[in-house]
Amino acid sequence: MDFKRIVITGAPGTGKTSVIKSLEDRGYYCFHEIIRTMTLEAKKSQRSDSVLSNPIDFVDDSLAFNHTLLKGRLAQFQEAGNLKNDVLFYDRGTPDVLAYMDYFGQAYDVEFKEICKQYRYDQVFILPPWEEIYVQDNERLESYPQAVDLHIHLEETYRSLGYDIVEVPFGTVAERLDFIVKRIII
Repeated sequence: MDFKRIVITGAPGTGKTSVIKSLEDRGYYCFHEIIRTMTLEAKKSQRSDSVLSNPIDFVDDSLAFNHTLLKGRLAQFQEAGNLKNDVLFYDRGTPDVLAYMDYFGQAYDVEFKEICKQYRYDQVFILPPWEEIYVQDNERLESYPQAVDLHIHLEETYRSLGYDIVEVPFGTVAERLDFIVKRIII
C-alpha cells in the first residue's frame, strides 16, 4: 500500500468538521461523515414535537440503519484504492459505528466487529470534548455530557481494536491542523 488512511474522530461538537475542511483547504483528500445525511433522512418520518438524543430513534430498524452506516464507511475505505493520494483522511471510521452502538446499548452481530478488524486504518486522531465550542443542532442531538460519554466509548472501542490513538489538543483550527499534519506517520 502506497498511501496512509487516517481517521479523524471524536464525539459530536469537538471541531472535526472544521479540521476536515481545513485539511481539504490544504489539498488533502478527505472522506466526509455520512451520518448527518442519514439522520436528516430518518428524521423526515418523525413527529416534529419529538425530542430525541439518539439518531437511531428516528428509524424503525436500528440494526439496518447501523448496517447501512457501516457499509457506507466500508465503501469509503475501499474507494481509497482507486485514488492516487499519499494521505487520505476519514471523518470517522468504521469503529465509530461500534462505539455508538455500544454507547446506546444496541446489539450487533459479529460482522460489525469483523469488518472493523479486517479493514484497518493507519492512524487515528481523536478530538476531545470541548465545552466552550459545543453546540447542539438539528443533526447533533447529544447533550455535552453525552458527548463526553461518547468520547470515552470511542477511545475504548478504538483501543480494543488495537489502535494507538493520538489526542489532538485544544487550539485554533490552524493549530490543531498543524498538530495532526506534523504527526502523520509516513
